[in-house]
Amino acid sequence: MTEQQPGAETAIRIVIVDDHQIFRTGLRAELGAELDVVGEAATVDEAVAVIAQTRPAVVLLDVHLPGGTGGGGAEVVRALAAAGSAPETRFLALSVSDAADDVVSVIRAGARGYLTKTSSGAEVTAAVLRVRDGDAVFSPRLAGFVLDAFGAGTGETAAADDELDRLSAREQEVMRMIARGYAYKEVAAELFLSVKTVETHVSNVLRKLQLSNRHELTAWALSRRLL
Repeated sequence: MTEQQPGAETAIRIVIVDDHQIFRTGLRAELGAELDVVGEAATVDEAVAVIAQTRPAVVLLDVHLPGGTGGGGAEVVRALAAAGSAPETRFLALSVSDAADDVVSVIRAGARGYLTKTSSGAEVTAAVLRVRDGDAVFSPRLAGFVLDAFGAGTGETAAADDELDRLSAREQEVMRMIARGYAYKEVAAELFLSVKTVETHVSNVLRKLQLSNRHELTAWALSRRLL
């Protein structure tokens, strides 16, 4: 099911995926005016079809969904990535579950963050904005699961030291803040730099570490216990 809100051309286009209609309706009513809900889905198969059709900026995705092969929200992310049908879409898990396996599964599949359903509408709206901008967003206690899942041994730590040597002290500062989910403007304000300078530092970091984007940078830093 898809729909377009009048006058929402400049809003951030999102899709809500959850198998409980009451929750979808309630969430929709609580989201900020910055967001335009262009579609909803209740199953894995519906989600893949709606997201491919509407190509939203961000998908709010439950991790437990009927349909597909039983992989839930993680299956949705993987299926769309394999098909290449929504390459610019980013995924933010939103679930009642705070189990480590659920968090790690959907993040490994490619989601940019994970919130529990105890989050307020304002918190979800803010998280969507950050995920749209390339940040990683987690409910506070869930970040530890991701750190553990991407934990490194001593050999990887030594390799990380060698890789860090490629970065200047300023680039390392910027790298850690970006990997922790700060927006460019927040890094700029914290380090007294211009946004353009931050962008240049990030480009240099990605090039030196042979990474493609901020999502890969966060995974790289987590796996080496640098955050």
